[in-house]
Amino acid sequence: MLTTLNTAYTDTNAADLAWALGREPLPALATLDLELGGARLQLRLLGASHQVLLEEAHGSCSETVACIPGSSTPLPLGVAKRVGDCEYEFAARVENLTEGQFAGRAQELLALVADHPNGIAGVFPGSPHAFTAMLAQHHDGQVRWRTWHAYPQDGQLVATRSRVVARMPAGVGR
Repeated sequence: MLTTLNTAYTDTNAADLAWALGREPLPALATLDLELGGARLQLRLLGASHQVLLEEAHGSCSETVACIPGSSTPLPLGVAKRVGDCEYEFAARVENLTEGQFAGRAQELLALVADHPNGIAGVFPGSPHAFTAMLAQHHDGQVRWRTWHAYPQDGQLVATRSRVVARMPAGVGR
């Protein structure tokens, strides 16, 4: 799903992004509700950011990557945490691209996500390469999602990968 976000694009940058786990739902500009392998997932586009709400039999969690006023938790390169009976993993990287590379990568990512049944992308008014995109999947008992936050004014693309896996109770599978 591709949508134009009804909000002004502000000059934020990759360094302003913060990560948080467990935040309450924030106001969304666009959402996509999915059911993947028994898990309910909501992908939420929030201005220059994203939020994922996950509910499954083993628990629930929310992931927020956003320019959060007053947040002191910068975007980490990687996180591994236990959330209820699940293992949560997060990784992020910032790509620095030339103008030409950026335009090509933006077109490639928007094409990938726009027609995918488990994808949502929001383009900000004023720049076709200013966007946030999200794509989710279920594979081998894992719920996974990837996101991309584009900052064309700086030539930066922030890519994240997350996954949630239900923990096996002691003695199961042995």
